[in-house]
Amino acid sequence: MASVTAPAPTTVEPVATRPPEEYKKWGRESWKLRAPLMPALVFLIVVTQLPFVATLVMSFMDWSAQPDAEGRSFAGFDNFKTVFTTPAYRSAVLNTIEMTVVIVGVSALLALGIALLLNHAFIGRGVVRTMMIAPFLIVPIAAAVFWGNGILMTGFGLVDGVLGQLGVPGAQDIAFLTDHPKLAIEIELIWQWTPFMMLILLAGLQSQDPEVLEAASIDGCNSWQTFVHMTLPHVRRYLELSIVLGTIFIVQNFDTVLGMTGGLNSTNIPYAVYETFYSAKDYGVASALGVVVVIGSLIVATFALRVVSSLLTDEEAAR
Repeated sequence: MASVTAPAPTTVEPVATRPPEEYKKWGRESWKLRAPLMPALVFLIVVTQLPFVATLVMSFMDWSAQPDAEGRSFAGFDNFKTVFTTPAYRSAVLNTIEMTVVIVGVSALLALGIALLLNHAFIGRGVVRTMMIAPFLIVPIAAAVFWGNGILMTGFGLVDGVLGQLGVPGAQDIAFLTDHPKLAIEIELIWQWTPFMMLILLAGLQSQDPEVLEAASIDGCNSWQTFVHMTLPHVRRYLELSIVLGTIFIVQNFDTVLGMTGGLNSTNIPYAVYETFYSAKDYGVASALGVVVVIGSLIVATFALRVVSSLLTDEEAAR
């Protein structure tokens, strides 16, 4: 009968452990590094998180400052139900979606075309680039007042004056701000946010390897084939990033609606929050609207962070 030999016992290497003194020293060193950041962290929490917590609490309260109000009480989800069932608030949500899609879509296309032009060397490119960036540097409310009173004002604006000089019949009667308020807002925001997207796309274009484009030209690819099969895939993530960031800013836009139309047939969610809080003095519903805006912005911002992370990953892989 064959003898069975028992397997040799396996020896487990002892895990090296640090003495407690080293852990204490490491904790003291890490605290020294983080301590200077504590004032900034406290300031950030006080300025951003505490107001949001207060807004979240108010969104579940029946809280109104109207003379016939019965006082404050817990309302549960009634304020959110009001937000999604009241026609005026539904209209504000639809206006926000409509204007955001139009503004971001047109701005992205214009920004891509301008970035492609500025990516090529020509005399005066630096001056043109500076002039293209200028609209983005203007304070939003100042830009809204400028467009509302200086360019689109009926009878006195630049557009009416130019059309009148060209002999267009009825040019003095075109009322952009009252007859086409959403179009007026969209034109102004496209003018202001196209440079922002253009900067991102231009950075993406200038990061493309010129040797790859030269090789494509040697292989017989024309400009359109090079753009579709090489340039566009390269700037796709930059385009996504500009669209997502532009969407975040446009959804939260309040200055342009206030400065140009005062909400006339163009009320978006931020302006609805303003009217509900300061005019209707319904703090609970206004807070619920604010929470809806924050949640929507967080969803878009999460997507933006993923796009940025993928960009950084691709850059590291390329190196």
